[in-house]
Amino acid sequence: MATPSDPSAIQVYAAGSLRHVLPALVSAFSAMTGVAVETRHGPAGLLRERIEQGGRPDLFLSASINHPARLAELGLSGPPVIFVRNTMAAAVRRAAKMTTDNFVDRLLDPTVRIGTSTPLKDPSGDYAWAIFQRIDRIRPGAFGLLDAKAMKLVGASETVPTPRPYDPVSDGLADGSVDVFLGYLTGLTSLVAELPDVEIVAIPPAVNVVPEYGLVAIENCRPAALSFALFVMSAAGQLLLQQFGFTPVALPQQA
Repeated sequence: MATPSDPSAIQVYAAGSLRHVLPALVSAFSAMTGVAVETRHGPAGLLRERIEQGGRPDLFLSASINHPARLAELGLSGPPVIFVRNTMAAAVRRAAKMTTDNFVDRLLDPTVRIGTSTPLKDPSGDYAWAIFQRIDRIRPGAFGLLDAKAMKLVGASETVPTPRPYDPVSDGLADGSVDVFLGYLTGLTSLVAELPDVEIVAIPPAVNVVPEYGLVAIENCRPAALSFALFVMSAAGQLLLQQFGFTPVALPQQA
């Protein structure tokens, strides 16, 4: 989306992990308001850099609160808010014999090959490294080992929009060059469904982290963009996010 096709449309930069749910949010919002929304997806760290370099969307939806917070610190946006959460999980080749109970032991096994996204560029990679740091607290010295052997398979650059952003991960798990990939549960669920020899393993709570997604309005954004932000935070928007596997942060309590 180098040039907006509709100058009146709200422009949204959004994390790649939102590529499936965002069209549903946009469709529902546009049906209610008649306002068009155009989106650009990519690793949140790279999208933040694009904004710092002069890109001016109306809204930025990041897979980490840290990137919107950085824009606020620079005076490029309003204050960020957490609008949804995700879950970190592991897509594992069955041959690796990894379970939640032996997760740390198997991850540290020199023969087990680990894949991740790219830290600093993509929050999924940052969350994977945060898991490594938590493991290091209970197994001193583990971080160096995990940092050295983790392969950064995705998230290093913006790519042409595709419904299959995990192709390098899928290929690695299928051919055995990767035994386990740490990523978002929302993305791994569909990935694993296409790989009969791969399953999802829950990461032990003691070493797992919770991805918190941040939303921010960029300076001088269109007023209609704030309406879309409110829709994302509304019960209707949060329910849509939940239907796509995310953990909502704002749903009314059941009576």
